[in-house]
Amino acid sequence: MHTSAPSPSLLTWADAHGQPQQALWHSEAGRPAPQRGQCADDRMAADRAYRLVCEGTALLWQGDFFNARHLLDALKRRVDQPRRSGKKPSAASAAAGASHAPAAQFHQQRQKQARRAQLLGSLLVLVDGAYRIPLRRAPDVYAACCAAWGEPGPEAAPRVLALRELLGIVSAYEWRKSGVPIAALQALGGYDRIHPHYGVFSPVRGEYVDLVAQAPLPVGAQQLAWDIGTGTGVLAAVLARRGVAQVVATDMSPRALACAQDNFERLGVAAQVRVVEADLFPPGQAPLIVCNPPWLPVRASTTLEQAVYDPESRMLRGFLAGLAAHLQPGGEGWLILSDLAEHLGLRTRAALLQWIEEAGLAVAGRVDTTPRHGRAQDASDALHAARAAEVTSLWRLVVR
Repeated sequence: MHTSAPSPSLLTWADAHGQPQQALWHSEAGRPAPQRGQCADDRMAADRAYRLVCEGTALLWQGDFFNARHLLDALKRRVDQPRRSGKKPSAASAAAGASHAPAAQFHQQRQKQARRAQLLGSLLVLVDGAYRIPLRRAPDVYAACCAAWGEPGPEAAPRVLALRELLGIVSAYEWRKSGVPIAALQALGGYDRIHPHYGVFSPVRGEYVDLVAQAPLPVGAQQLAWDIGTGTGVLAAVLARRGVAQVVATDMSPRALACAQDNFERLGVAAQVRVVEADLFPPGQAPLIVCNPPWLPVRASTTLEQAVYDPESRMLRGFLAGLAAHLQPGGEGWLILSDLAEHLGLRTRAALLQWIEEAGLAVAGRVDTTPRHGRAQDASDALHAARAAEVTSLWRLVVR
């Protein structure tokens, strides 16, 4: 298998009968097409597969689908297995490791995660133009692929993608069907599930939703509020359930906008919420503007990570810089932000306060909450100290 010129996204290979085949390369993460690869089937041992992917060779699977899943699990075990050197670390090296700056630990962990994703993403499968997998015992993935990519057209071409990514599409479709229960929506009455679409970050951290559900609404907010960067629409839905007559929910992602609209209809608040494609703010002013930007100021590696990582705090700074011009007199901007970046040494509290001041804003109040997710209690996590100290806040900002 190789990447053909002149199109870097077209893969060609020979099938079991020696016939030439080709398909488009597909990567939601934006990873480049593999430069080197070979076909693999049920005869390939896990150790050999692991050596090949470590050398940079992608494997296009042509055997039984369930055996491909078993091989992926075997690769995971080998990738995640700690290296055994036979030597115990010295007290000095252990102390040095423990004293690493949190930012260095964070970037080191991201590098390991990227390397892991690269290796596990080297086991590939073909999906034909009708969203079928031409392998023995392959599942029906048509509905899941339609949910992620849209209905296939009559001229739809086959595509090759990582098996891991395909399994993620199937898993995301199951989450979309079942939905994620949101305690704040349940407390406000009515249907309480958010259905995340593929590529839209799921609101699994409920504490920040609770902040928006419980903070006192400023004067005028019962009539109008904006939710900037709405994602699944969960915060806009909470505001609508709280009785806000009109909520404007903005986002730049077509997937997010479609996901939010779907959720508003499921939750019975579509008549109250208007979805707008916008880079941050829509035209006009509002008495309440809510924003939950990505919390960590680093580059995202995948589309999904864009909900977590905000390079150079661009969205955060853009929200703060434009807030005063869009607030009605006496209005409030609610910034929902974790201080995890501060504990990791990626951003300082002083920098945040300076950006607020430079934007002509003042802090009218702040409501804090602590995380409830399992990683905050996981002492084996390399970033446990930062996660355990994390506080998520709703900053009430007003024009000075």
